[in-house]
Amino acid sequence: MADIDTRLDRELKKGSAELLILSLLSARARHGYELSKLIHARSGGHLMFHIDSLYPLLYRLEERGWIKGRWVEKPGERRRRFYSVTAEGRRVLAQQRKTWEAFVEAVRRVTGGEYA
Repeated sequence: MADIDTRLDRELKKGSAELLILSLLSARARHGYELSKLIHARSGGHLMFHIDSLYPLLYRLEERGWIKGRWVEKPGERRRRFYSVTAEGRRVLAQQRKTWEAFVEAVRRVTGGEYA
């Protein structure tokens, strides 16, 4: 059963990663490590994005023009790349939210007792 849970977690994460990242960045610019920590905290520890998988995703989103990164240096700290959502990214996020809501509702209808 644990193997099934692991595969399911991996597939669900892949399918929702862009939505999660764009949603968090829509509030304000953030760096990768902060994104990873927020996803973990806000999901109650159920979702975790390791840095080695998160940064390639951020690079892909930047290549698509959905987010924009900029380097920020603060005294006494190492420089960090902060990402923010572009206008195109906001359009994509709005569509992904609609799609996700429709998917969740469809799953609820199938798995809910009222239609059995």
